[in-house]
Amino acid sequence: MNPDKFEHYYTENPTSKLTTKLLSLSLKNGHTYKFKAPSGVYGRKRIDKASILLIENIQLSNEKVLDMGCGYGVIGVTLKKEFPNAEVYMSDINRRAVDFAKINAKNNNANLTIKQGYLFEPWGKDFFDIIVTNPPIVAGKNVLHELIDESKKHLNQNGKLFLVAYHNKGGRSLENYMKEVFGNVKEIEKSGGFRVYFSVKRG
Repeated sequence: MNPDKFEHYYTENPTSKLTTKLLSLSLKNGHTYKFKAPSGVYGRKRIDKASILLIENIQLSNEKVLDMGCGYGVIGVTLKKEFPNAEVYMSDINRRAVDFAKINAKNNNANLTIKQGYLFEPWGKDFFDIIVTNPPIVAGKNVLHELIDESKKHLNQNGKLFLVAYHNKGGRSLENYMKEVFGNVKEIEKSGGFRVYFSVKRG
């Protein structure tokens, strides 16, 4: 499988001219974070509602957490700031996204580990307690199914996968596949057509 064949933000080396936009994320609890969003990366114009929904429906303590497909860092950086005892890791195939995830982590004083690469390739045999993802629907079903398959392989026993998607634009299919792979799935939140799905590794 060659990830370079995908266009838009799901590409390793964006060729669009680099421009940036400063975006603000305000949570229900009143906390506000600033992010530099580059061209050629998903969420360039605004922080998407799906990412915000995911952030606001996760509670962490000292777990080892992976933000898979982190973009310029909104989910992972915010979770680290909201739950400083969590050990947060982030990765994305898009080199520009990773560069700006590192910038945004530094600008928000978030101490975490960020790597570039296709799906779980950067993490080798690492295991996590929690994996969160706002997956790139544009990448296609095969990649999304691989993401779910590999998530289970990279979770510790009783580890959890949180996935957010637009229910009527691919989300329903991903929910069904999570149930097939994990043997369980729950819809823990919905808003504006988006759903947060949740599966636990039990076997």
